[in-house]
Amino acid sequence: MKFTNLYKKLTHLAGGKSTLCTLMLATATFCALPVSAETLRISHVRPQGTVVDKDIRQFGDALKKATNGDLKLRVYAANALGDYTLVQERIAVGAIDMAVQPASTATDRRMQIGLLPYLATNWNQAHQVFGTDTPLREAIASLYARQGITLLAAYPVYFGGISLNRAAKNPGDLTGSKGIKLRVPPIKSFQLLADNLGYIGSPIPFSEAFTAVETGVVDGVIGSGAEGYYASFRDVTKTYIPLNTHFEIWYLIINSERFDDLSKADQQALKTAAADFENRRWQYAEDDQAANEKKLADNGTRIEPVSEQQLSKIAQHVRQTVWPEILNDIGQKWGQPILDKTFH
Repeated sequence: MKFTNLYKKLTHLAGGKSTLCTLMLATATFCALPVSAETLRISHVRPQGTVVDKDIRQFGDALKKATNGDLKLRVYAANALGDYTLVQERIAVGAIDMAVQPASTATDRRMQIGLLPYLATNWNQAHQVFGTDTPLREAIASLYARQGITLLAAYPVYFGGISLNRAAKNPGDLTGSKGIKLRVPPIKSFQLLADNLGYIGSPIPFSEAFTAVETGVVDGVIGSGAEGYYASFRDVTKTYIPLNTHFEIWYLIINSERFDDLSKADQQALKTAAADFENRRWQYAEDDQAANEKKLADNGTRIEPVSEQQLSKIAQHVRQTVWPEILNDIGQKWGQPILDKTFH
């Protein structure tokens, strides 16, 4: 349609030249307005001001800069949108955009493969097992994808250990029962781990764990590391045993449809910022773990040393006793090839 004909038609519809001019001016003004920025809601499990909170906000600043303000994060700390299990479910259905948190086994028990104890015993091994493009990482990404979630990056946190409200008893010895009862998360791998280390595992919800230790219902906790124990159990932690029980790693995830709806440029900016977010963390995560162990020690906790030989012996024992049971639970045919590729 020629401009003259279009002008006449719009004039007729608008009821006169004056009204048409107003309409065209309003349209031009609207078109000149900048496109509103996309704001992604992101949840995480620690309070404001903690290391992960600062890292996420740095990630958000980098994303905002890379997209000239078109893509922003709104951070919800300290499980403000629900615990990590609920948040993962809500991300899957698009009710929440993003999160940095542990993988939940509630929706798919195969997620337990990333929680197997002693997948690694030191930081070099941890990077080889959990780093980008590794068989385990690809398996976790595939499990997320089945839930409508895209895995953008990993966030290594710490190696786990045991917190006790009493003195340790032969912490590096696997022979016989220690007669010490430990709170374990309601995850099968941790129950089996505690039992095979000579402890008595007692599944207790996290919300009740501190009181259980304080009142003597249990003698300690397994399932976290120095950072978690300092944050939540430092007043009842008399002894900390750095047994490297498991490698705590969280994941930066986003609802897949939300990601697909972003422009190609914003998607690429998000991927790049996520990769930087992960790489920075790998560079200082080990030092951060040492700093949290020092915080426990400064608070009066005895750090019970465990030798590399003891760790190696414990790891071998746990892999032989715990892993087969977890693989039976999640599917031997699915899980064993992933472990074979990981440790070929």
